[in-house]
Amino acid sequence: GPCLDPLISPLYASSFHASSRYNFFYSAHFAKLYGNSGWSPSPRDRQPWMQIDLGRKYRIMAIATQGTFNSYDWVTKYMLLYGDRFDAWTPYRSVLFVKWCTLPGNWNYYQVKRNVFHYAFTAKHLRIYPMGWNTENGGKIGLRVEFYGCPYDSYVMQFEGDDMVAYSFPRGRMRTLQDHYALNFKTLEKDGILLHSEGLQGDSITLELKTGRLYLHISLGSSTVHNTNGMTTMMLGNLLDTQHWHYVTIKRYGREVNFTLDSQTETAVLNGEFQYLDLDKQIYVGGVIEKDVPHLPGKVNFRGCMENVFINGINIIYKTQYQEPEIRLMLYTCRDLLWKPMTFAGPNNYLQLPGFFRKNRLAVKFKFRSWDYTGLLMFTRFADELGSLELGLSEGQVNVTLITVNIILFCLVSGYRLNDGFWHTVDLTAKDNLLTITIDEDESSPLKITNPFMVRTGDRYFFGGCPKTNNTARCVTKLSRFHGCMQQIFIDDEPVDIDVMLQRKWGRYAEILLGTCGITDRCVFVPNPCEHEGRCIQSWNDFLCVCNNTGYKGEVCHNSVYRESCEAYRLNGKYWSGNYTIDPDLSGPLKPFTVYCNMLQKSWTVIEHNRMKSTKVSGSTMDRPYIGDLQYVNASWDEVTALANTSLYCEQWVEFSCYKSRLLNTPHGRPYTYWIGRHNESHEYWGGAFPESGKCGCAVNQTCTDSKYWCNCDADYRQWHSDKGYLSFRDHLPVRRIVIGDTNRTGSEARYSVGALYCHGDRSIWHTIAFTKPTYLTFPTFKPGTSADITFHFRTYRTNGVFVESSDDHLRNFLRIELNSTTEVIFIFMVGDGIRNVTLRSPKPLNDNEWHYVEAEINVKLARLKVDFLPPAIHKFPVDTMHLYSGAANHTLRPFLGCLRGLRMNGVPVDLEGKVDERTGIRRNCTGACLNASIPCRNGGQCIDGYASYACDCNNTAFDGYYCHLDIGGFFDVGAWLRYDIRKEPISFDAWWANFWIEPHWHNFTLGYNTTTDDIEFSFSTLQAPAVLLYISSFSNDYIAVLLKKDGTLSLRYRLGIISYKFKLTDRNMADGFPHFVNITRHNYTIWTQVDYMDPWIEKLIPGEIPRFDSPKSIFLGRVMEVGGVDYEIQRHNSPGFMGCISGVRYNIFAPLKAYFRPNVTNPPVTTQGYVVESNCGAFPPVLGYVPWEDDPWFTGLCKTNTGLGNIHGNISFCIKTIFCT
Repeated sequence: GPCLDPLISPLYASSFHASSRYNFFYSAHFAKLYGNSGWSPSPRDRQPWMQIDLGRKYRIMAIATQGTFNSYDWVTKYMLLYGDRFDAWTPYRSVLFVKWCTLPGNWNYYQVKRNVFHYAFTAKHLRIYPMGWNTENGGKIGLRVEFYGCPYDSYVMQFEGDDMVAYSFPRGRMRTLQDHYALNFKTLEKDGILLHSEGLQGDSITLELKTGRLYLHISLGSSTVHNTNGMTTMMLGNLLDTQHWHYVTIKRYGREVNFTLDSQTETAVLNGEFQYLDLDKQIYVGGVIEKDVPHLPGKVNFRGCMENVFINGINIIYKTQYQEPEIRLMLYTCRDLLWKPMTFAGPNNYLQLPGFFRKNRLAVKFKFRSWDYTGLLMFTRFADELGSLELGLSEGQVNVTLITVNIILFCLVSGYRLNDGFWHTVDLTAKDNLLTITIDEDESSPLKITNPFMVRTGDRYFFGGCPKTNNTARCVTKLSRFHGCMQQIFIDDEPVDIDVMLQRKWGRYAEILLGTCGITDRCVFVPNPCEHEGRCIQSWNDFLCVCNNTGYKGEVCHNSVYRESCEAYRLNGKYWSGNYTIDPDLSGPLKPFTVYCNMLQKSWTVIEHNRMKSTKVSGSTMDRPYIGDLQYVNASWDEVTALANTSLYCEQWVEFSCYKSRLLNTPHGRPYTYWIGRHNESHEYWGGAFPESGKCGCAVNQTCTDSKYWCNCDADYRQWHSDKGYLSFRDHLPVRRIVIGDTNRTGSEARYSVGALYCHGDRSIWHTIAFTKPTYLTFPTFKPGTSADITFHFRTYRTNGVFVESSDDHLRNFLRIELNSTTEVIFIFMVGDGIRNVTLRSPKPLNDNEWHYVEAEINVKLARLKVDFLPPAIHKFPVDTMHLYSGAANHTLRPFLGCLRGLRMNGVPVDLEGKVDERTGIRRNCTGACLNASIPCRNGGQCIDGYASYACDCNNTAFDGYYCHLDIGGFFDVGAWLRYDIRKEPISFDAWWANFWIEPHWHNFTLGYNTTTDDIEFSFSTLQAPAVLLYISSFSNDYIAVLLKKDGTLSLRYRLGIISYKFKLTDRNMADGFPHFVNITRHNYTIWTQVDYMDPWIEKLIPGEIPRFDSPKSIFLGRVMEVGGVDYEIQRHNSPGFMGCISGVRYNIFAPLKAYFRPNVTNPPVTTQGYVVESNCGAFPPVLGYVPWEDDPWFTGLCKTNTGLGNIHGNISFCIKTIFCT
């Protein structure tokens, strides 16, 4: 059944211990889940802990916590230690975790927080260190706890290095297709054989410790025929010489192996071709007595303890102990050495120990392990002001500094690379005029100094650092604090008792964990945090990746320094041809390689290989064909394939010359020659032909030598012919192998050559889709590991939406990139025990329907978010933060509507266009609702694409309405007029001069002066003439006027500079009471005019200086009331004024009637006099076509409902944009 029995509730009070208690009612034995109290330590306790003795060994699966009953006391996070003894502890580490693991706690006192461990472990003793707690409302540490698991039967055996157990196979041999080995071990040694067995056919399996790491060597046999070595080596862990239990599992089926150590698992496919493991005679446990075993030269036996050694279901230790009574020499208990380590892990850690005062001999001995280059190991001050002795770590060596009366008497160095993480012994003795130091008990080469000095020991010894509040007369050093582990400290040949220190009866210390060594190797942890063969350098609480000469950069050597293609180089300004280094998968596992970039109109990538010259082939048959493998220059097959896969187009020339040698054996025979391409698939067509057509190029062009055949060579003539052409189906390229099988007949011969691979374009850059409905895409699970990066381009008008998301079913361990507002992009992710985010704020809106580039990266050191060329937003992680996890997907977030292109995950391009589905609202290319709008925006209105809907921007038009289709007009009584002021005052001379020399773009009208382009449109209806319909004045003598003459015809008057122009617009009477439309456009010397639906007229101005309408001032409708001189011709038509209706008036970007009747500012620049009222001027309402409700941007819903089902539908409609699932 499930291993989830409660383990704490049956225990007695004597099983609970704690560093302190608040009072009796908060004692440790009250800390049972659902109890009516809880444990709280004393407020003066600097390092509180609670400890539980389970009474026997259990397999631990989960933990549950609460706060103290009915209080404000609860723990928000804590650290867990476990072990077989109450004074030797192993910290719980989570999956992929590199040091201490902080588990999440409670948020109130009554709810239960349960944590299921990522891997089960065995323990008799458990200890909890609170690391955070509630401080609001007088809250303090409060804990109730329960552990879940089941009893664990333990069969152990002690090995002393000169003994072992040999299990003989029942039939003298063992032949297996699948195996399952499991064992637990603990040791203080760095090396030793755990398991070993061999077979006469070369099969073998070995599990060994080597330099503190666990290695598995396994071979299913080697082949002398195919010259293959079957040995496979796998490695896990480091620093396993900690005297803590480690759990090992080996599972094999055929050539597939899963190798597990504690929480780490590595999977491999074994070398060779065999499936069975053939072992002979016996398997050795703990070492091998016969030293001449072929696969074990110079190996040492294991020293330490093993537990529950299972070989394919057989418990070797149980069988030895209870079924083999003649064996009496083995010890079936594990004798724990009385070593009690301590961890120096704080910024102010130190250990102060007493010593014998005024002795004439000083003796200090201890063991240490660390990654730091420098740190204070020990300091003591002599009595009688004789000086001091300092023992420090510097550049990986032990430095001894003796100071007498403020003078450095001598400084000596001993040891080499002692910061390698292994245990090292320092033994120092000093007496008058003699100092001896021995490193790692190497008695053959101790370092001795015979200088004149006097030794009188002091009464205090400081290890790891000096106290923060320190009297300089006691401890003085320039070295940083030591971070690492120490054990077996001897002062004056007396051992330091850690148990007494734990009771705080002897010595003083701060920020030290007693009874455990928390060192961890970050650089050897699986996977290595430094990617792409970067070199890892570490200290106690950090690591550094050296990326020199790797082709990558960044905190963990994750980001490529090269572009992904020649196209990317060209887009970044590299326009000259030459050799370039490219990296098609960027941060992916493939290495960068050098290609030739031919930068023409298209950027061609050229990769050469070893089969470009003509190669002669003879003597081959279909049974024994000639095989010509292509080896591409500077690139592996996977790298060349990645380039072809991301290119828009590829081609490769192939040529086959023949003399009585057939090629494809067309039209109906089995091909004699074929080529193998990208997916190791054979292709039976040749250059110039269509894919899988079974033809050569001459059949397509109808130029074959014999029309009965589809290839020239298939005619089988005794003369030289050839078939050649380009292979251009990108999904089949590049060519990997040529197979030729018809050159064995008398006189037959063939020659072939394959050209370089030519590719251009980059699909990863231009893959574009548009989301026009709330929907999402699913892709295979995104597994970032220790680092991840996601890059893409987007464009949208929407204010928010999720771009990419990956999470599990419980919304834990996820990452998400989304547009949070018009100016914010947010990168949300889970690391360790919490959710964090990086927010980048842009000074400009990002929903401007322009392309924006997003780059999000996360690794064990930091998370970075970059948008376009803005400075990146960075969130640095604290030391020892958990790595990133991701799983399935969540569909409940805000949808993204817009366009997405160039999506890459960890450098690998995502095939967006392969997910196009018009029915679900996913379109190819960046095409939204404006492209196929059911009712387009009218009268010059700009379509604003919302992708799922659209809106019409009518601001720069003279119309109103959803589609800019509603006319805005006004009825003018006799004498009424309207003036719209373009400018209140003339422009300054400097601005005039600057603008005079700047030629504005013809469609980008400036705000009112020196324009070389005029655009005028309006409608009118009247029964009276004459009248001035429109007049535009200026601060100079320039003007524009549209006149209705006495005979009802229309006339256009222009004055530009010193020249006046007069143009006749119509020949018939327009004062007929019907609406008429006038459109006038001028660009430089050309004027286009059109009235109603008549043919447009084109007029030309006098060539010369570019005509400019100088400084427009006001627009008049109905009547001209300008101050100053007005042209006589205008005055003749100005009285009594216009009477009728004018609508849709626009001059460039100015719409006077819209500004008057639909003002969007508080004081519009409009002045009227007389009777001017709004009117549609008798225009019929526009007839709009039917718009389906799903396409209608103004649709608000068919009906309203408050049922639960309606809420469910509402939630489902808001699906995320892009997700990843299994």
